[in-house]
Amino acid sequence: MDERPISPVLKGVTLVMFLFLLAPLIVVVPISFSGDAYMAFPPTSWSVKWYGAIFHDAQMTAAFTISILLAIVVTVISLLVGLPAAYALVRLKPRGAEALGSLFTAPLLLPTIVLGLAILLVFAPLGLLGTFQGLVAAHLIVTLPYAVRVLSTALATLPIPVEEAAATLGARPLTVFFKVTLPMMRSGLVSTAALCFLVSFDEVVLSLFMTGPRLSTLPVAMYHHVEQQADPMVASLSVLLVVLTLVVVLIVDRTAGLAKTFVK
Repeated sequence: MDERPISPVLKGVTLVMFLFLLAPLIVVVPISFSGDAYMAFPPTSWSVKWYGAIFHDAQMTAAFTISILLAIVVTVISLLVGLPAAYALVRLKPRGAEALGSLFTAPLLLPTIVLGLAILLVFAPLGLLGTFQGLVAAHLIVTLPYAVRVLSTALATLPIPVEEAAATLGARPLTVFFKVTLPMMRSGLVSTAALCFLVSFDEVVLSLFMTGPRLSTLPVAMYHHVEQQADPMVASLSVLLVVLTLVVVLIVDRTAGLAKTFVK
């Protein structure tokens, strides 16, 4: 079947949308190479000193380390919890599976500020504010719905006859799961891990409610830095974060393929 040619109007609209989405980079990237002491566009001088300033800022480097560690822990727990939950909803299909699926995704329907306030009220009496454990629990509330949703979709699109064939040949249920189901879910697992990592690493509103003077994530540290100073260091850090995001996307592309991961 021949594909229809893309109309010039659609190409033009797509180009305009891409330019709109990339417009902030057109401003941020030049500012990140500014030699000025304050943010100004266009810069009056050029330098890479603000990139070096990032690595000499103890608060930023400590916050970056916490954000990376936090995102890794949250991603691992999201996979360990989301995979069994998705399997139970899709394969076992218990009573009220649709209601349970809606319940798991309910946190995504709430405004983040409302969710953060609710988490603050619940976690404060438990002594979880300003702790790494509290940050992990707060981020899991946001990442688990994504994990369950993506993994459920990945499971629902798998060919069940392949699993049934393995079972009829004498494979135990766990063997079928680990030898047949998981390999076929590779793209879904990779996309879930990438999504959970980026969501946790980039989360700022919930982290503002949970962090304290002795524990801060990178987005929160950047937020407070902009409140106190107006130098181009935040622009340089933003460019590095864009590069980090591109690295994650490239890893997904190399391991599973973007088309297989995000297009069903």
